[in-house]
Amino acid sequence: MKKHVVRIVGGDYRRTPIPVIDAAGLRPTPDRVRETLFNWLHHFWAGDFSQKRVLDLFAGTGALGFEAASRGVAHVQMVENNVTAVAALRALKNRLKAEHVRIHSGNALTVLDRLNDTPFDLVMVDPPFEQGWLDRLWPSLPGAMTHDGLLYIESENPVIAPEPFELLRHSRAGHVHFHLLRFAALQKKVNNPDINKSDKLKLGDTPPGSPSPTSF
Repeated sequence: MKKHVVRIVGGDYRRTPIPVIDAAGLRPTPDRVRETLFNWLHHFWAGDFSQKRVLDLFAGTGALGFEAASRGVAHVQMVENNVTAVAALRALKNRLKAEHVRIHSGNALTVLDRLNDTPFDLVMVDPPFEQGWLDRLWPSLPGAMTHDGLLYIESENPVIAPEPFELLRHSRAGHVHFHLLRFAALQKKVNNPDINKSDKLKLGDTPPGSPSPTSF
């Protein structure tokens, strides 16, 4: 029986085959969807991937994470709970000599909470469907992202993102919806003059309602 494989679409590892193991809930992101995603990223990152840090929370076959590594990002961390899939990911990493890739074995939420002090420019979330993963992840995602970080999500239904995330792109391939969102906390702060007014005070400014400074 012929093994099912997907291939890396672009970059240094282009055309590298990735074996697809037989595991419940495993859905490798199709070539066309990955190509669309990285076209979106090329637009929002102005074509410069070189300093970007990427987290792939449900790595599965590694199609998304290794695609990012192939496109020249600085660092990729992948998280996977299936031990067989983890072994395959590590084997592929070694075969590619991808030193900028790190693989974690464990529950996505547990690892995410552990990585909350390490901000990522892109977090990719492609969880098993119908298990409520997104609802559990939303509270922890901001702590793992840069102030203008991007969030990629695949889901069985269109995603309605809570603040402070904003939807940038949405498309569909078959029964799968895929989205690109931005962590927009900084933008909301800039657009709302009532938030953190003290942040805008320059040296020598007097906060509203305060007495004028006295010269000595």
